[in-house]
Amino acid sequence: MYSYKTKGVCSREIQFDVENDIIKEVRFIGGCMGNTQGVAALAKGRNIDEVINTIKGIDCGGRGTSCPDQLALALIAYKEQQA
Repeated sequence: MYSYKTKGVCSREIQFDVENDIIKEVRFIGGCMGNTQGVAALAKGRNIDEVINTIKGIDCGGRGTSCPDQLALALIAYKEQQA
């Protein structure tokens, strides 16, 4: 399980598993439970690049980021580590 410490959002951490570029599991630690569970459910089973392209740049209340954006950044960091 890959772990990413979030910045600028209510959730503190995102944990996820990827297999063959498919997101297998996503867990947000902290944050708005309904929203983070929804984002996690929508990402599960999808291609990592598709998820990044869909949610990167989403803003929450003028913060310049959001939990979905942080997931995209976490997935990008994961991909960079795998290269």
